[in-house]
Amino acid sequence: MPAALPAELPEGFAPLPIGGEFIRVNGPLYLKHAGDEVLVGFRVEPRHCNPLKICHGGMLASFADMLLPVTVHRKSTEVGFRFLPTISLQVDYLAPAPLGAWVQGEAQVLRATRNMVFAQGLATADGVPCLRVSGVFKIGPAAPPTPEVIG
Repeated sequence: MPAALPAELPEGFAPLPIGGEFIRVNGPLYLKHAGDEVLVGFRVEPRHCNPLKICHGGMLASFADMLLPVTVHRKSTEVGFRFLPTISLQVDYLAPAPLGAWVQGEAQVLRATRNMVFAQGLATADGVPCLRVSGVFKIGPAAPPTPEVIG
């Protein structure tokens, strides 16, 4: 049975189908892709929180590790939908993302070489910058011809 959408999903966002059990269990993530705009988001649920009821840094890092490749897939014609294993991920936590907050990120592709792609992004929690991220990804094989394998 598919998971119910959050009560207050921002306009234009739809579920982001991603293969594998990790995001199925820790997501769901949502995508808004209109022209050059690529936004990825999620609602902070109790299962994402630490005992202080703020989003756990591990969840935010996992979100960041999906935000960058999902953006690369949609913004880089050189890379396209190829598997992008993470080589390096730098995360700076700028502010807390409290229980119930909408976390949304946007990223840029900085450079794509023959073997690697470099990207950076910024995420907000209810409009407040909460996460700055940059990453380096290995350009792997083409993803299977299904939208379910994204990361």
